[in-house]
Amino acid sequence: MKSGLVALVGRPNVGKSTLLNALLGQKLAIVSDKPQTTRSVVRGVLHRPEGQAVLVDTPGLHKPRTLLGQRLNDLVRGTLSEVDLVLQLVDAAAGVGAGDRFLAGELAKVATPKLCVVNKMDAASRAKTAAALQAAAGLADYAEVVPVSARAGTQLDLLAELILRHLPEGRPLYPEGHTSDQPEQHLVAELIREKALARVRDELPHSVAVLVEEMGPDPEREDLLVVRAFLFVERASQKPIVLGRGGSVLRDIGTQARAELEALFGTQVYLDLRVKLAKDWQRDPRQLSRLGF
Repeated sequence: MKSGLVALVGRPNVGKSTLLNALLGQKLAIVSDKPQTTRSVVRGVLHRPEGQAVLVDTPGLHKPRTLLGQRLNDLVRGTLSEVDLVLQLVDAAAGVGAGDRFLAGELAKVATPKLCVVNKMDAASRAKTAAALQAAAGLADYAEVVPVSARAGTQLDLLAELILRHLPEGRPLYPEGHTSDQPEQHLVAELIREKALARVRDELPHSVAVLVEEMGPDPEREDLLVVRAFLFVERASQKPIVLGRGGSVLRDIGTQARAELEALFGTQVYLDLRVKLAKDWQRDPRQLSRLGF
C-alpha cells in the first residue's frame, strides 16, 4: 500500500485549512478569511483502501514583520524537507501572483515531488480558472496540476487519488481510525481563537492568542467538561475591544466556542474565558515560548 507525509503549502488565505478539513471530512484546522490564521503544523490522517496520507497543514509563507512571522516561515521550510509530497495551493479566483512565484522558487530548492492544486474554482469563472491553471503549470515542474473547490467539494476524490498515487510504498504511519495527532487542548485553543477572530476580525486579527490553562471533567459532574482559557492581546488598548461593552464580545466568543466544543466532545462544557495582556507577544521570545511558538 501507499503511505507518506503530504505538506499543504501556499501563500496566506489560499484555502489550505479548508482543503485539509474537506479531505478528512471533519474539522481539524480553524478557518478564517483573514490571512496567516494558521500558526502551527496541523496533521490529519487521510485513510483510503489503497493507502494512507498524513496531510500536514502549514502556515502561509509570507514576508515576516515579527519574530512570530519568522518562526512560522522557519516552520514551513523545515516541513518541506521532511515530507514525501508537497501540494502547492493556488487561488483560482485571485490568480497566480508574486507570492505564488516566490513559493514555487522555495519549493524548487527541495527534491520532494510536487502537485499544484488550483483551489476556489467555485469562486472563479471558467476563463479565470483556465488562466490560473495555465499560469500555475508554468510556475514549476509539477507532477500534476488539478483544479478543485475545497469549499464545494469539487474534484476532492480525484485529488485524494492523485495524492496516494504519488506517495511511496510503505506501511501505515497511524492506526486505522486515527485522524489527528493534535493534543485536545491545542484544538480547543484554536477553536476559541477562531471564534475570537470572527468577532474582532477588523480590529486586531493577528494580535490574539489563546492558551488553555486547565481542561478536564468536573470533579462533581462527570458529564461536564471544564475548560479554563486565557485570551491574550498585545496592548492594553486591545482588552476593551475583546471584552466589549459589559463583556458582551467575550460572552459572544464564549457562547460560540462552547457550542462547537460541546458538539466536538459530545458533552456539556463549562468554558471560563478571561482576557489577559501579553505585551508585544509576537516579538518577545519569552512570551512566544509560553504561548507554544
